[in-house]
Amino acid sequence: MSSDRMRQGNKLTSLAIRSASAPGLYGDGHGLYLQVSKFGTKSWVFRYMIDGVPRKMGLGALHTVSLAEARKRAAEGRLKVQDGLSPIEQRKASRGAARLAAAQAVTFKQCADRYIEANRAGWRNAKHADQWFATFNETRRGPRIYPALTAAINDLPITAIDTSLVLKVLEPVWQEKPETATRARGRIESVLSWATARELRKGENPARWRGHLDKLLAAKSKLARTKHHDAVPYAEIPGFANELREKAGVSARALEFTILTAARTGEVIGARWAEFDLGGMLWIVPAERMKSGREHRVPLSDRAARILSEIPRADDFVFPGTRTGRPLSNMAMLELIRGMRGHGATVHGFRSTFRDWAAEQTSYPNEMCEIALAHVVSDKTEAAYRRGDMMEKRRRLMADWAAYCERAPAERDNVVPIREHA
Repeated sequence: MSSDRMRQGNKLTSLAIRSASAPGLYGDGHGLYLQVSKFGTKSWVFRYMIDGVPRKMGLGALHTVSLAEARKRAAEGRLKVQDGLSPIEQRKASRGAARLAAAQAVTFKQCADRYIEANRAGWRNAKHADQWFATFNETRRGPRIYPALTAAINDLPITAIDTSLVLKVLEPVWQEKPETATRARGRIESVLSWATARELRKGENPARWRGHLDKLLAAKSKLARTKHHDAVPYAEIPGFANELREKAGVSARALEFTILTAARTGEVIGARWAEFDLGGMLWIVPAERMKSGREHRVPLSDRAARILSEIPRADDFVFPGTRTGRPLSNMAMLELIRGMRGHGATVHGFRSTFRDWAAEQTSYPNEMCEIALAHVVSDKTEAAYRRGDMMEKRRRLMADWAAYCERAPAERDNVVPIREHA
């Protein structure tokens, strides 16, 4: 049977439907057709004219919608057309209303949890995911100010979050704790954007900064200066390093190694033996462990290599913790510093110490020092400093830093700038 032998107004029968095999439209009358695809699949369509424009609306597959149901749906469509309404647009509006009604039951907190799960695999480490979780949940370790702030919106429908509610979260701490408030704003914005992409809400993002909240809140730069990690002045490093070398234990060696390599705490305590080429005096930190997401190569000074050679390989981690298979705690080195100098200086601050020393006491290029700290620079610059000759210059930079750290404490008040590399 073909569409040529089925004139408009004829009624389809069960036999005719089963027999239809050639691709095309088979009319049942009043705009209802059985559509057979080139793949042999069968479905119902309703054809109509609205404002002089022909339209075609699917009514469902044959295996789910019977002939009787298809005729019923087509009849409902004809009534809408008679009233000057497009059945397709009406159906879209109905589905949108249904989605919106369903979204009313989805809270901001549920969206935040789903956002975290959706992005967890793409974040650099578990700590980042924990920080996000602590923003919206009361935890023993996380800063309690976050859940105290977001409690104002956590249990509200995601569709109800507007500018006034976002301000209710941010304004209590915007001036006193701008870093905390800025971080919370960014995370709220991300969750709301995710919800919009999932069609759980509509409209502009009420937590966006540019062109919106920047008109309602003072810029962070005008509220408070960024508080950098406290650093030991580079003139005091020889004395500090000498005292540190006299101390035994994993924490002392890890801290000394951190200072000599100008690395971050997480990079050092997470270091595994497989990352080191001791023959080539090189430490290659894989991209997944770096803040920048890029592999970082660190030339090792003689002292840094000697520290590694003196550590027994009893674990995959170079600086193991007290529990088997776990690295040194990220608080271990900080507690050691506090024991030596009291509260104030931080492990991260030694990176600033290295940078100040390099800028004020050497003539090494600024870009080379930034690469040594694994700071992101232009791809072209990084490519240049990855070449063999530049690696050798970086090796001399780290060797000079190690030599400075190994100076006798008496020399610390008689600092002589290193200029031979100009």
